[in-house]
Amino acid sequence: MKSITIKGSERESVGKKSAKALRNAGKVPCVIYGGEKPLHFSADELSFKDLVYTPNAHTVVIDLGDGKKFDAIKQDIQFHPVTDSILHVDFYQLFPDKPVSMDIPVKLVGNSPGVRNGGRLLFRKRKLSIKALPGDLPDFFEVDISKLKIGQHISVESLKKDEFAILHPDATAVVQVMAARNMVIVDDEAEEGEEAEATEEGAAEAAN
Repeated sequence: MKSITIKGSERESVGKKSAKALRNAGKVPCVIYGGEKPLHFSADELSFKDLVYTPNAHTVVIDLGDGKKFDAIKQDIQFHPVTDSILHVDFYQLFPDKPVSMDIPVKLVGNSPGVRNGGRLLFRKRKLSIKALPGDLPDFFEVDISKLKIGQHISVESLKKDEFAILHPDATAVVQVMAARNMVIVDDEAEEGEEAEATEEGAAEAAN
């Protein structure tokens, strides 16, 4: 999984006044959990754009200078209710031998024959929660819908792998194709058979 580096500096004071002063200076108060004790730091708000404003999943390298670097994932983020500026970010420290939970995006590939026949594609799970060792975290789930017909779905069970555990029931639908109202469902194979039969009849009539 791709990592994003965020450079910051440790905070000695963690009170409300200190946090307000940081925000006024264009910085975001942050904390890293998961180690021996919480570690407070701050970083420029602009340094979070590739982490926050994206549908992709990333791990983070937090660089506090003097050789202090921490592998982490974003755990929680708070935004200002009016301006949408970032108020605070919580991170969780990663360790190579310690499993971690994370939301991984789902990407659809291919064209569904059910949609071509007028069905509605319902993307039920755009992200899936998984638990894995940091080295086994996937960038995304790729779901092929090129054989998905009307009335069919792809479930979590088909995406399972030994490297991670998906934290949803196996029967959970990730994507499905439903029939639209007042539509006539056409089966591709049946349609092809009818066309072939019509062609044979036409040839026979021409021969006569």
